[in-house]
Amino acid sequence: MTAIDTVADAAFAPARAAVADGRIPGAVLGIVTADGERSVRVAGLAQREPSEEILTADHWFDLASVSKVIATTGFVLALADQGRIDLDRPLTDAIPDLRQYDVAGARERRLTFRDCLAHRTFLPAVEPIYTYGDDPSRLRAFVLQRAWRPGPPVYSDINYLLLGIAVERLIGGSLDLLSLGPGLSWGPPPGPAVATERCTWRGRVLKGEVHDENCFAMGGRTGHAGLFGTVAGVLGFARGLLDGSGASADAIAAMRTPIEGHRTAGWEIRHDGWSGGQTCSATTIGHTGFTGTGLWIDFARGIAWTLLTNRVHPTRHADSGIFALRPATGDAVIAALEGA
Repeated sequence: MTAIDTVADAAFAPARAAVADGRIPGAVLGIVTADGERSVRVAGLAQREPSEEILTADHWFDLASVSKVIATTGFVLALADQGRIDLDRPLTDAIPDLRQYDVAGARERRLTFRDCLAHRTFLPAVEPIYTYGDDPSRLRAFVLQRAWRPGPPVYSDINYLLLGIAVERLIGGSLDLLSLGPGLSWGPPPGPAVATERCTWRGRVLKGEVHDENCFAMGGRTGHAGLFGTVAGVLGFARGLLDGSGASADAIAAMRTPIEGHRTAGWEIRHDGWSGGQTCSATTIGHTGFTGTGLWIDFARGIAWTLLTNRVHPTRHADSGIFALRPATGDAVIAALEGA
């Protein structure tokens, strides 16, 4: 058994206990180092309803808001690398029709790419856009023309919906025109999928289709959600940031450098009470997804871990303990690493 296997065994204990106690159906923990060592642990079920299915390392998870950092943030920073956008210029460089009927007074027209990446805007956290219809083009028009009620800066799906539309305009088509690494895909995934919620709106248990209602109504590929991944796919992305092969030095620096408080371009850095635990280094970045997913990358220690769960299956309206499980896992990773 390698040292990284020993770390994985110890770090998986909190998730294994959560599965055994029935708080979550299943969990996968993956750990990768900058030099490519990997270890994966799996427990529980990919699906409880309507019939049980054993979870494996080959199952595809709906990554939910982890899509923001694996896909959209990377796409935006790559376009900046290419000189096609300036992060400190307004979104209207890519979306000239943003609030086109209120050119003089619209706050939205003054938002920059960097503002949206760091959630440094007045936009709301979320809006039930799917209740306004299910035509993807019409819903995009709705997002662009709506006069959003201003409020204090919050973590906002709307920021990333706008960034996704900007990327679509710049590449001349859907986000799936841009390449992703192996083990990452827009839905439906090309392999066995983990079940998420018994959706009251769609009237079925969701499996292999995007959980996020707004993303689903907008075609399944948006800036804030829609990406599926295997544990190997998420670890491959993380290693690319650890060893510098997955993005430019400028892009990785932007992901690691605070813009506003604990927020960088797309990611969070370690702060009190955050999802990655308190024993990781100050150079650690991370992001979570509503379905029960998460990814954390500790650059000082040269290690990354992903915890993938289906905590919303069969319903989000239950206490899964995910908000305690995530930092407990992060602290267990670092404790085991330091003791290895």
